[in-house]
Amino acid sequence: MAPNASTLAIPLGAPSARSAAIARWFTPSLSDVLFVALFLWLFVVGAGGGWNGLLADGDVGWHIRTGDYILDTGAVPRHDLFSFTKPGAPWFAWEWGSDVLFAEAHRIAGLKGVVLIAGVLIALWPVLLLRQALWRGANPWAALVVSLLGFGAGSMHFLARPHLFTLLFTTAAAWTIESERRTPSWRAWLLVPFTVLWVNLHGGFVVLIALLGLAAAGSAVETLVNRSSWRTPVRFGVLTGACSLASLLNPYGWQLHAHVLAYLRSDWIRSTVQEFQAPDFRSENQSQFEILLFAGLMTAALLISRRRYVEALWLAVFAHLSLTSIRHAPVDVSIAAPIVAAVITELWKQRPGVLYAVGADLAPAFRRTSICLVPFVAVIALSGGTKWPDDFPAECFPTALIGRHAGLLANSRVLTVDQWADYLIYRNYPQQRVFADGRSDFYGPELGGEYLRATQADYRWPQTLAKFQVTTVLAPVSWPLSTVLKSDPRWRIVADDGRAILFTASNTARVRSLTTGN
Repeated sequence: MAPNASTLAIPLGAPSARSAAIARWFTPSLSDVLFVALFLWLFVVGAGGGWNGLLADGDVGWHIRTGDYILDTGAVPRHDLFSFTKPGAPWFAWEWGSDVLFAEAHRIAGLKGVVLIAGVLIALWPVLLLRQALWRGANPWAALVVSLLGFGAGSMHFLARPHLFTLLFTTAAAWTIESERRTPSWRAWLLVPFTVLWVNLHGGFVVLIALLGLAAAGSAVETLVNRSSWRTPVRFGVLTGACSLASLLNPYGWQLHAHVLAYLRSDWIRSTVQEFQAPDFRSENQSQFEILLFAGLMTAALLISRRRYVEALWLAVFAHLSLTSIRHAPVDVSIAAPIVAAVITELWKQRPGVLYAVGADLAPAFRRTSICLVPFVAVIALSGGTKWPDDFPAECFPTALIGRHAGLLANSRVLTVDQWADYLIYRNYPQQRVFADGRSDFYGPELGGEYLRATQADYRWPQTLAKFQVTTVLAPVSWPLSTVLKSDPRWRIVADDGRAILFTASNTARVRSLTTGN
């Protein structure tokens, strides 16, 4: 029988499937709206620190200059570039890929290029959290609230530094692993090249190895309890091994892993570096983290009762790590937020109500992202309506004083605050050498201890300054060393802006003679 013509007719003006798909790519979604809203609020129209807030940590200064070295020489550094206290000592530039990216952006657009990259990464993170939560079955309202709570908690580390890649990568890795648990696929093996990318951008690649290892362990427990196939735990065990081997594809090989392990286990770093200390829950963002932390632990208990051990292990282990070091809190958020939102939705389903139904209707509009974000970011980048930084924030660094005496500082052996030293490296590269900067893993407890004792005007400070032939001190007025140097005739004040004081040795030869006490 010939088909009826009416059954083959396509209504006039009806869009084809292909054109509809194309239209979706060019139509803004609610996920796009979230990105734009957070981006504008944080960096353009909000009352916070804006772009300058991303430069409140001076470490980005030496990251940029490390990238410059790599671009200029075509080689990754293996020895120190910036100090006079450990010249030529072995050094791991373990975030060299990020350094190159920041340096290239800096060459193209100055600090504007650096903060723009950081801003995009920061605004993408909560969108990725939201999208993963929806994929897990969360109601959009639950996903939005938990993602914004996590976003607020993670704001404690919103800085133009390589760790921003780990926030995004952790979220993506957890999503990929959970997808593999639900529906095994070849896509899980993309985690192997993903590891290679991650290990060369930031030391947080160990998070991926931990997630996979915990997935293997949790799957093994589920297999024993449920008496099911061992296929899943074996698959994750193999993936853990493959990604571990892939992480060796970095300029330093296995030595990087040994260095990262020593860094994370260092009692000296945990006791002296603020971001490696335990949270005190006194600030607003730490209070938000506290809420999500407890929600995650309660979720873990519920998941254990339901024999979902992989996610429970993730929540418990990374909650523990975040309680030992506030640096790990955003990583915990990246893992916990989507899981918590999904479990909240499971409980909410028992008595959904109108709000739940409205959220369910909105879900499709959140579950996609269009290319409209690209022209949005381009417009912001080309716009003169936002205040782009041309220097580090003056409220954090004595930029004016350093600018007036840049020549003196660049040609001196300078003792200063490690953060200010980072800025000096940025400002006066490649001439500048400093006593110590923000690379706490490089200086270690022995030299770091000498640095801290000198700044506190410990009785050995003259010997320390003489030992390293320090000729210039740029000190906060609050340093005990500032008070001591003011009354010491062997040092003279070059500049004092009320916050920082610049001292130089009145006679360099006499400074060297301090080792003998003469």
